Amino acid sequence: MGPHMKTTIDLADDLARRAKALARRDHRTLRSLIEEGLRLVLGKQGQGKTPFRLTDASFRGEGLTPEAAEAGWSRIVEASYGDRT
Repeated sequence: MGPHMKTTIDLADDLARRAKALARRDHRTLRSLIEEGLRLVLGKQGQGKTPFRLTDASFRGEGLTPEAAEAGWSRIVEASYGDRT
């Protein structure tokens, strides 16, 4: 098991009762239950955190329609949003 340190923790009464009951039911110590829980939580740190990657949503069309190409930005915005501008 290796070296260990003694420490004191305060637990909510209900949590402590449930943990002790679980440890008793599983024929183990409260310490081993707490250590297992901490190992599970600490083991999850950094796992499953893949960097965000934006999906390529590029449009591979023919470009703007001739009307839009000749229109200019304000006309394109107006056509896109109508009265919501």
